[in-house]
Amino acid sequence: MNKKLLAMALTATAMTLPTTAPAQQLPSAVVAVVDTARILETCTACVAANSQLQAQGQALQSRSQVLSAPLATEREAIQQAVQAAGGNPDAALQQRIQTFQTNSQNAQQELTTQQQTIQRNIAYVRQQIMERLGPIIQQQMQTRGANVAMDAGGLFAHAQTIEITDGVLTALNSALPSVSTTAPPPPTPPAAATEGR
Repeated sequence: MNKKLLAMALTATAMTLPTTAPAQQLPSAVVAVVDTARILETCTACVAANSQLQAQGQALQSRSQVLSAPLATEREAIQQAVQAAGGNPDAALQQRIQTFQTNSQNAQQELTTQQQTIQRNIAYVRQQIMERLGPIIQQQMQTRGANVAMDAGGLFAHAQTIEITDGVLTALNSALPSVSTTAPPPPTPPAAATEGR
């Protein structure tokens, strides 16, 4: 009798338990390959931007030479003057040393600021390109029936038949003929609250 009650209880419990739905099968992967390195080197906007960024770098290098030449000359002159004074510079020489140090710091600050500006410009160019590149890759994937896109840079080998780089490059050149190589200025920090408010 107890066995029949136990069997009935188990059957009733089994009927009330929710049944789990079978897991939905994932579709087969259809892979497309994009050579983003080639795109970033050869797209119309990329070539123009790279040329302008190189010019910015060359201008920085020229400015560095303009600033460093007189500083090097002054450093050598100061060292000779200090030696001539027996290592005991007078007030005028001490003032000259201080002026040299200030000019050297100002030059370094100027070059650092320009270098940071160029780095921001490079990042801004890349941001503009990547904002357009992502949707274009998605569109090319849909057109070609792919559901996965991989970068060619991370692959050992792949068949040319799954490469969509040319289509992506053509679409990017059409959608983004140029980019700005001047990044917006960095946000200024909020002013400190005035005491007593």
